[in-house]
Amino acid sequence: MRAVDIIVKKRDGGELSHRELEFFILGYTRGHIPDYQAAAWAMAVYFQGMTPRETADLTLVMAHSGHMLDLSDTVDIAVDKHSTGGVGDKTSLVVVPAVAAAGLPVGKMSGRGLGFSGGTLDKLESIPGYRTDLTVAEFKRQLREVGAVLTGQSVDLAPADGKLYALRDVTGTVPSIPLIASSIMSKKLAAGAQAIVLDVKVGLGAFMTTLERARELATLMVDIARHTGRRAVALLSDMNQPLGRAVGNALEVKEAIATLHGQGPDDFYRHCLEVAGHMLVLGGRAATVEEGRARIAEVIASGAAWEKFRALVAAQGGDVAYIDQPERLPRARLVETLTAAEAGHVAQVHARRVGETAVLLGAGREKKGDPIDHAVGIEVHVKVGDAVQPGAPLFTVHANDPARLEAAKQALQTAVRLSPEPVAPLPLFYGLVTGDDA
Repeated sequence: MRAVDIIVKKRDGGELSHRELEFFILGYTRGHIPDYQAAAWAMAVYFQGMTPRETADLTLVMAHSGHMLDLSDTVDIAVDKHSTGGVGDKTSLVVVPAVAAAGLPVGKMSGRGLGFSGGTLDKLESIPGYRTDLTVAEFKRQLREVGAVLTGQSVDLAPADGKLYALRDVTGTVPSIPLIASSIMSKKLAAGAQAIVLDVKVGLGAFMTTLERARELATLMVDIARHTGRRAVALLSDMNQPLGRAVGNALEVKEAIATLHGQGPDDFYRHCLEVAGHMLVLGGRAATVEEGRARIAEVIASGAAWEKFRALVAAQGGDVAYIDQPERLPRARLVETLTAAEAGHVAQVHARRVGETAVLLGAGREKKGDPIDHAVGIEVHVKVGDAVQPGAPLFTVHANDPARLEAAKQALQTAVRLSPEPVAPLPLFYGLVTGDDA
């Protein structure tokens, strides 16, 4: 078998076998196939696409390229969630402890932010002492004893994905839907997931800017789950405007804490109920999503979800005094509020511009390894459809550098658009992909 023959077959629209994909992907991961051939193959996939079976086989090969985490000795079913990334998306901080409090253990390996999309680990590291480097043994013990884990990837999961993603990033092949789907799902399979709720963002602040492409990605990932013996559902959720109000690491932790106390923004609270409700159904703890949502609302209202979050933070070395008194979390030195110059109805709160402005302030990374400032960020005071009067607050900017503060204020001027006419609010969700019609 030769790499060039596999490249030519895909270039001409052929369907690659499991054996061909294994030869090529493992050969590339182990250094036997050079970058230039892998780049040619990725470009062929970009233009020719892949069948669901082919994509599932690619996913399995990538998942098995490194360590495969087996949680069958720890939980009766390993249920996970994944968001394709967005602005203000601190969902895991609420969903993981709430689902665990409702009786379904959740062990989640999360990532860091890159570009305008924030990362769960960066948010959690706003809490002094919080460890994101648990070993597999520590991960399993905490999952068994506490029922909830939020940590980073500490073992060599799906190394083929890491190497292939770095190549795609510099060869113009990142937007390939089969390669995106296999990248996401290979890590989930390697981390031991048996059932997965996929939160596929769509809109101005998402990698999938159109509903058509978001639905295509969601459908393919659900198909991959079916082909690999897992279960998955995918929510198509709005990311034209930020989720909740807070954008920035410590600010988002504070908002998650407020939500766990029943005091968070309504859109974020309802989003968490939906994701968590589907997780309870997949995990066999609720018969319907309606029942799942009601159970999650109950554990938040009773304080059980908050107590589970405290237990999770304590188990991972975090100082719970900082979440019991969230005003002790990192705070920016410079805080200024931008207000509306005229009356009108909010027609747009451009999620991507808000996210990019948060990066400009230092809340995110332009490239891997960049340091971040946990204290800085943006509070968004309006949603699409709101009526505002002159002087009404639009954004509050939290900064630690005067020059960055001024640049952020300028950038945010174009992030809100007002209309003289009433505007309908945006939906939270555009649909659900279950794979039941497959």
